[in-house]
Amino acid sequence: MTVGRRLVVEADGGSRGNPGPAGYGALVKDAVTGEVLAETAEAIGLATNNVAEYRGLIAGLTAAAEIASDARVAVRMDSKLVVEQMSGRWKIKHPDMRPLAERARQIASGLGAVSYEWIPRERNGHADRLANEAMDAAARGEEWRLRVEEEPAPAPTRVWSAATTTPTRTLLLRHGETPLSAEKRFAGSSDVPLTEEGLAQARAAARALPDIGAIVTSPLDRCRATAAEAAAVTGLEVRVEDGFRETDFGEWEGLTFREASERDPAALSAWLADPSAAPPGGESFEAVARRVRTALDKLKVRYRHQHVLVVSHVTPIKLLVADALGAPLSSLYRMRLDTASLTRIDWYDDGPASLHAFNDVHHLDA
Repeated sequence: MTVGRRLVVEADGGSRGNPGPAGYGALVKDAVTGEVLAETAEAIGLATNNVAEYRGLIAGLTAAAEIASDARVAVRMDSKLVVEQMSGRWKIKHPDMRPLAERARQIASGLGAVSYEWIPRERNGHADRLANEAMDAAARGEEWRLRVEEEPAPAPTRVWSAATTTPTRTLLLRHGETPLSAEKRFAGSSDVPLTEEGLAQARAAARALPDIGAIVTSPLDRCRATAAEAAAVTGLEVRVEDGFRETDFGEWEGLTFREASERDPAALSAWLADPSAAPPGGESFEAVARRVRTALDKLKVRYRHQHVLVVSHVTPIKLLVADALGAPLSSLYRMRLDTASLTRIDWYDDGPASLHAFNDVHHLDA
């Protein structure tokens, strides 16, 4: 344990309805390197926004204390209420908040020093994504909790070099052909199976895999079946990550692009023009991007510096490519991604990413 270590806690919480299905998310970072050292989130049932925010603070402080009990901790939250109350500038009037604030103070008193800073929501995106995933689980009535801890590598020496960190490498595999993909129909939450050709594609992709250390898959059957072929070749277990599932296309599920246009041309035009627009009864690309980024954040902590196969769908893979390139969501419409194709992205601890391959299907010609 390093005496006087400097840590950053970022935390958030919220509810759908206030009160409503609630959850929190928090992470601990090294203040010098920016590396994520711990990540925690939980669905807490029905609660208010403020209760969830305090729960996130408590979880973040607890995680920091477990990493270094005498650390100097900078807490950053986009809740003005929590920051001002914990800083002692605002009184705590609501009886539900008092025991939570007292618990946070008890944990903070065991640390070296704790400061509180308000930040705008856009700078609290990691914790916000974790909290939203927890709220999603609470809304589904699930008991859900995430707790990931990683022992950080020693801080790198500052020298001139081509690369300063070892990346977490993701090999992104789109599932094999399905009856809907063969006919170019919207296939989002529909649990369609692989065709015989799709199964053959999955086997070919599995045989072409480099040395990998883990397999993560979308929960949908077409991805599970594709991942199973990779598991059979590598001997690795398959971990299911809900955040990598395909977009829910709502009323367009099973339709061709033309059929959706004929049924509701205004909705389709809006969807093509605005990433915040959703198909009737479905998800927007902005919503999908939030959960995909949360899934990526979890993967980068859980499998830090490893080579991970991610079996997913068109939209999540394109979103990861756009994120790596810093491209707008509108770039999704300019990418072609074939079934059973492979895409490789390296993610570095200090933020940058590198796209090494996109839509590679050479293994399907063997």
